[in-house]
Amino acid sequence: MIYKFPDQTAPIRQGDIFIGLPRIDLSLEQVLLVDEEGERVAKWEELANQCSPVDIIVSARSVASIVATQDCDAYHSRDITLCEIREFRDVERKSKDTKAAKSWKNILTQHARINQKWFYLPPSDQLEFSDKMAVDFLVTLRVPRKDLENLRSLRRGRLNATADEHFRERIGEFFRRYPYDEWYALNEEEMAEYKKEYPNAEPFGWQWVAK
Repeated sequence: MIYKFPDQTAPIRQGDIFIGLPRIDLSLEQVLLVDEEGERVAKWEELANQCSPVDIIVSARSVASIVATQDCDAYHSRDITLCEIREFRDVERKSKDTKAAKSWKNILTQHARINQKWFYLPPSDQLEFSDKMAVDFLVTLRVPRKDLENLRSLRRGRLNATADEHFRERIGEFFRRYPYDEWYALNEEEMAEYKKEYPNAEPFGWQWVAK
């Protein structure tokens, strides 16, 4: 398989997989503030200009995640960035009803080249992945490096050399990708067909699509 399992004392590296780190969920519209008046709900814009720290109550849930920070920074930086790992079907919605091996083959090879927002992780009993999983590059966690080093017991494994090299390139591709509306060069007929599949796509001024 594409994983290896380092000793618990091994330094943290890019591609290390942790199980059970906290993901913080916070609403900026309803911040549960704790101050001398007790607990109250406020909007973050009311607190944004305060220079001193404020105490708030947030919800946290345990998630699987993978170290995205490069090795040199993972050794020395104050914080380490990780990306959340979720079930593949939740990250890549096109796989929701996929069952046949041929269909999976197409998604995990062809779509992996097209969709730069995720990285595929196969099932693994040692990693507690009972199903196909995916790294979601859109969801990141920031953890103090020293705290994470003290929680290396939660590290279940890491990517092997081949997968780690691919993972490193995928991260680079994701963050340097050029965002554009892929339909901008379609003609009227092509745009009409495109909107059948993507009805929310808005034509540009030089494109006209009959309703």
